[in-house]
Amino acid sequence: MKIALGTAQFGLNYGIANMQGQLTRDKGERVIALALSHGINTLDTAIAYGESECLLGDIGVGEWKVVTKLPPIPGGCTDVDAWVHSEVQGSLSRLGIGRLHGLLLHRPSQLFEQHGPQLFASMQQLVADGLVQKVGISIYDPAELGPILGRWHFDLVQAPFNVLDRRLLQSGWASRLKDRGVELHTRSTFLQGLLLMPPALRPVWFRQWDALWSLWDRWLNDCGLSPVQACLRTALAVPEIDHIVLGVDNEDHLREILEAANGPPPGPAAPHTDDLNLLNPANWTLS
Repeated sequence: MKIALGTAQFGLNYGIANMQGQLTRDKGERVIALALSHGINTLDTAIAYGESECLLGDIGVGEWKVVTKLPPIPGGCTDVDAWVHSEVQGSLSRLGIGRLHGLLLHRPSQLFEQHGPQLFASMQQLVADGLVQKVGISIYDPAELGPILGRWHFDLVQAPFNVLDRRLLQSGWASRLKDRGVELHTRSTFLQGLLLMPPALRPVWFRQWDALWSLWDRWLNDCGLSPVQACLRTALAVPEIDHIVLGVDNEDHLREILEAANGPPPGPAAPHTDDLNLLNPANWTLS
């Protein structure tokens, strides 16, 4: 199954369109069970996702491939190797598993800083010790990949990709990663839920892209698909992508996603943009 389960909502109130807040243990357990019953076997989490790892460990994820992320090295850290190993051992303990499928850097720019070489060496040692199967990076822009992969080898890359954000394909990096045998996970399939919101509920700040939204609405109409169907099937149809990471608010939300994923991808060419003020939620100004 190409879908991977994102679990930010298991530990945080996450997503612009999330009206239900953080998942309770009971809801989380039902989501996990439903996902597993449909062949989803990969979880994406992070040490920084609040209580996510603890909740997952409480539910039980021994059957899953778990990918988690290291937070930035704290200021004043004098022993990077000890810090990395402590963080990973803490993750394994909270998750109740013996090995991670993937360990990603949440801030790969730290590779270019003072402790970069030690950070990379420590991650490689985790693989040698059998605590981690693959090490990788989580990026916001494919432009980050050239400098990083020109110096270091990683096994897994997580990057944003959706109908509007086609930078991975246009830059050629999706195919280059596939050629190098790098596992590619994409996130932001729904742009934190923005692409699923009816126009009337879209925050006022996004009106500056009204011309793009008009193209978007026309494209959806031409496709004859709902926003969730169009977004899902576009990402699932990209052969270079190994997993698309999707967060859900509850069991019904996951069931809707599973149903929407079935069917052919959209036919007409989709609208897209390179405007990072829209594509990167860190740049959104909603208040």
